[in-house]
Amino acid sequence: MKFSKKALAAGVCVALSAAMVFAGGSSEAAASKDGKVTLKVLNYLDMTSANSADEITVLWEGFEKANPDIVLEREDLFNEPFHQKVEAYAAAGQLPDVIYAWPSGRSTTLHTKKLLKDLRPLLEKDGLVAKYNPLSLVPQGGGYLGELPNGLTQTHVLYVNTAVLAACGLKPAKTYAELKAQVPVLKAKGYETILMANAEQWVMQSCLFSDIAGRFGGEGWNKAILDGKAKFTDPAFVNALKFVKTLYADGVLSQNTLSTTYGDVIGQFATKKGAYYIDGDWRVGAFITDKSTGEALIAPDVQKAEVMLTVFPEIPGAKVNNSTSVIVGTGWGMSAAIPAGSAKEQAAWRLIKWLEGKEIQTWRVETGAAATPSRSDIDISALKLEPMQQMMGNFGKQYSASTVVIDGVFEGPVYDPLNSGLQEIGLGTKTPEQVAAAVQKAFEEWKASK
Repeated sequence: MKFSKKALAAGVCVALSAAMVFAGGSSEAAASKDGKVTLKVLNYLDMTSANSADEITVLWEGFEKANPDIVLEREDLFNEPFHQKVEAYAAAGQLPDVIYAWPSGRSTTLHTKKLLKDLRPLLEKDGLVAKYNPLSLVPQGGGYLGELPNGLTQTHVLYVNTAVLAACGLKPAKTYAELKAQVPVLKAKGYETILMANAEQWVMQSCLFSDIAGRFGGEGWNKAILDGKAKFTDPAFVNALKFVKTLYADGVLSQNTLSTTYGDVIGQFATKKGAYYIDGDWRVGAFITDKSTGEALIAPDVQKAEVMLTVFPEIPGAKVNNSTSVIVGTGWGMSAAIPAGSAKEQAAWRLIKWLEGKEIQTWRVETGAAATPSRSDIDISALKLEPMQQMMGNFGKQYSASTVVIDGVFEGPVYDPLNSGLQEIGLGTKTPEQVAAAVQKAFEEWKASK
């Protein structure tokens, strides 16, 4: 990731602030005279999402009530402010004791610089390995289990408002030609075709383009690039970028999406501003009933009658279709600076086991925060779920073909120019070829630095 001098200066200031906030965060000094252990926690929390208030009560207050000998000093952040803070803490050498993390991608620094402990030995010591889906315990960005994930994540879901389509005499499109043909019909009725929060650079890459790139590139396209047997400038990847240009040229994606923020788009879909909406499986949680208020952005009966979950229609020229993009989900890691066998390590591990235990993962499924838990001892079919949750629970069975998530298999210096390039294609300021060349150059520079 490239920064300006001004940005670097700001980062240093943030880093110094972080050092002050989390000073001594990984030392035994945090154990007080009364025997209590204080843990610094950096949490990823969207307070605009349903059940966010309930999360604080169930996860955090619930843990403190059950563990009175552990004091939590928690910091809640979301989206870019969260990632910026992580980098600042990492640069200052003052990582919080327990931290929300990605398996690679946005958390690459934490993994590759070994700032997180390998949690596999702790799982083995407690006999917990068999309690988790084996796919959830595969080595992550640093070659080890840096974070214990909440589950498996489908980053590409096409949410369909069948009522909007029906009002226009249409049915869910199965091919791109059908989708393109729906654009003028929907526009004439005042509807957007596809809603997306493309003001956020990561959304297009993670929630749509990763799947498109996999469809054009076929199985193992990313490995071929990593092994030096293919390039981002090869026809398959360029054609995937050209298809993004086509989406905007055909009006399937409006340029309005480029100014739509992540917080606004869910309201647009709920109020029927568009026929389709693209996001990840986690966004189901934004629409279902908030337990703390009893209110839902889309009522359960409306979910059942008017919402459908599927994937992007068949794309002409693609090697793979009917696919979604899948990655091991986010979860919780522990600072590698915590001394092995210390009271602090024991306390941090108790917290992580709580956060990834059966009770909390069940809560995550029930509230829509997770669709496919990492725990193997949770029977989803036995849970009382709302229609959209039930749809999401069956999603992986319907769409078994999967593609990789680009920011899950490449590091930031490689996918950053892709994220910005996808926006520039939408704006018409760069061609697909120019973006492909920029990503290839970034990849070569990254590889040379290794």
